[in-house]
Amino acid sequence: MGGIARMQTARGIVANLLLPTTVFPSHAATTTPLKVRFIFNPYSGRNRKNPYLYDRAVDFIARERLDGTIVATERPRHGTELARQAVDDGCALVVAIGGDGTMNEVADGLIGTSAVFGLIPCGSGNGLGRHLGIRKPGHGAFRTLLHGKPIPIDTGLVNGFSFFNAMGLGFEADIAVRFSRQTNRGLAGYIRVGVPAFFSHDPERCIVRQDGMATPVDAFTLAVMNSDQYGNDARVAPGAKMDDGHFNLVSVPRVGFFGACSMLYRLGTDSFDQIKAVTRIQGSEFVIEREKPGWIHTDGEPRATTSKLHVTLRPHSLRIMVPTGELT
Repeated sequence: MGGIARMQTARGIVANLLLPTTVFPSHAATTTPLKVRFIFNPYSGRNRKNPYLYDRAVDFIARERLDGTIVATERPRHGTELARQAVDDGCALVVAIGGDGTMNEVADGLIGTSAVFGLIPCGSGNGLGRHLGIRKPGHGAFRTLLHGKPIPIDTGLVNGFSFFNAMGLGFEADIAVRFSRQTNRGLAGYIRVGVPAFFSHDPERCIVRQDGMATPVDAFTLAVMNSDQYGNDARVAPGAKMDDGHFNLVSVPRVGFFGACSMLYRLGTDSFDQIKAVTRIQGSEFVIEREKPGWIHTDGEPRATTSKLHVTLRPHSLRIMVPTGELT
C-alpha cells in the first residue's frame, strides 16, 4: 500500500506542474505509474570508481513501482539527446545522475518542455544541487524526486550555450579547461590545477554592456551567476535566487596571494559581496566584449567562443524537483 500511495503522490505532482506553488494532493485520480527516465553518466565523479547509483536507481524504480528506465551517456552532449528523447517518449520526470556537466546536458534538453528535471548530484562541485538543497545522493535526493516540489527556475544562454548555475571567463574558464583534462577530480583536483593557474593567468580587459551602460573591468575572473555559488559551498553571489528574473555578474580584479586568501575565506562565509574591489552588476541581459576570442565555461564545462559574449536570461524556463522543508 505504501508504494501505491507514493506513486499516487507522484502523479499528483505531475498533474500540478503548471502551478508551482500548489500544495500537492496526497491522492490523484489515477494509479497509472509515473513515467521516469534516469540518465546516468558512468564517468561523472564517483560513478567512475563506484557506479552504485545505477543500482540505487534500479531499486528505486522497483520499490516505488514506477514506469522507469535507465540509460547511460556515451559521449559529450549525449545527455541532451537522451533528455529530448525522454520527452518524446512521454516521460514526465527526467533525472540526471552525474556532475555539473551531466546536469547541464540533461537540463538543456528539457528547456521549455512539460517534463520536470530531477537531479542526483555526484560530481566535484554540485553547485546547482547545493544551492537548491540537493547536496549529495545520500541526502534525500532520491526521495525528493517523488516527495519534493517542482519549482520553475530561470536559465541562461551565452552565445548559444545553455547554463543553469553559472558561466564565466578568465581564471575560472582557465581552471575549467585544466580541470577537464584531469582524471582524478574532486576539490583536491581544483586546488591542484588552481594554484598554478592563479600565478600564470593574466586579467582580461572587458567592457560589460547592460541597460545602455558600459562598464570597463580588468577581469582576472568574471562570472555570471544564476545561483549563489560555484559549487563546494563557495558562494560568490550571496543571496542570489534562481527565479527572480536577473543574474548577478561578478568581476574580480587581480589580487595578491594574501588578497586571494581573504577572498577564499569570504567565499565560504557568505561575505563575498562585502569586498569593495569586486564589480557587481545585476541584469537579465549582458553583452561582454573582450579583446580576443577565447575560453568561457558553462556550469564548469569549457567552451571556445568569440570575443563578444551575448548573455540572456530565459525566465522560468525549467522546472526542477527540490526538497520540501522536512526533507532538507
